[in-house]
Amino acid sequence: MRRCQSLAFSFAMSTLFLVALMALAIVQNSAMSADFNQLFQPNWAPDHISTEGDQIELTLDTISGCGFESKKKYLFGKVSMQVKLVEGDSAGTVTALYMASEGLNHDELDFEFLGNVSGEPYLVQTNVYVNGTGNREQRHTLWFDPTAAFHTYSFLWNRYSILFLVDEVPIRVFANKEENGAPYPKNQAMGVQGSVWNADDWATQGGRVKTNWSHAPFVSTFRGFEIDACELSPETDDIASSKCGRVGEFWWDKPRMSGLNRHKSHQLKWVRRRHLVYDYCMDSGRFFEMPRECIV
Repeated sequence: MRRCQSLAFSFAMSTLFLVALMALAIVQNSAMSADFNQLFQPNWAPDHISTEGDQIELTLDTISGCGFESKKKYLFGKVSMQVKLVEGDSAGTVTALYMASEGLNHDELDFEFLGNVSGEPYLVQTNVYVNGTGNREQRHTLWFDPTAAFHTYSFLWNRYSILFLVDEVPIRVFANKEENGAPYPKNQAMGVQGSVWNADDWATQGGRVKTNWSHAPFVSTFRGFEIDACELSPETDDIASSKCGRVGEFWWDKPRMSGLNRHKSHQLKWVRRRHLVYDYCMDSGRFFEMPRECIV
């Protein structure tokens, strides 16, 4: 009798465990498959953007590239998308995932995927603009083929730093060093944007390799649209009095988010050691005076 009760209890617990796992999977899948049309809209050449199930395809051809933007703007939070890049000979093309405010003195955070000739690796260029000034590039190779499958690219932006993440691995940290005189983006809400376009004047080997239009169209695919961020309307909302301006209001502003944990720190060191190919802070010949954040 006790054995039967024990077996029944074990079966019940196993069933509950499986139900919990299924529920978790449903939650995760629903988060990963947010409706593109709910969050975004085309902002450039909508006829070059097509929807295929839960994903969208951005096409570059001899006529045009294309792009999309979020319907809302955000101040701090986490933004993620899964992207599968242009296959084959992608030289001269750029696929971009970025956040940006508006105007000449805008803030901007960039992932730019620089195409290459077949067999050569993509380079991922990240950049940070503050009040209209960029020139803060880093370039990395990746530890996988970004054209073979979808991978997740994320910005985690708070008052402490900006993390650039690839499959949750940090490849770059741009720390807030305002107390030492370095500018940091924290006063302008930014929209989320994606695009594919021709940049063969600079994108591949400094512009030496041009786009081979005989291989067009060039297609990058996006899916898994996630925005967990504080929505702010620049036209009507005052940052200081809004919930976005209240310290500690959201999970990304908690003290534990002020730096990387040990595991993430080790991951970042590994990426920098194995995959970093350019860092503006190490390019002393480029600047008459090194950017402030590089020397403090």
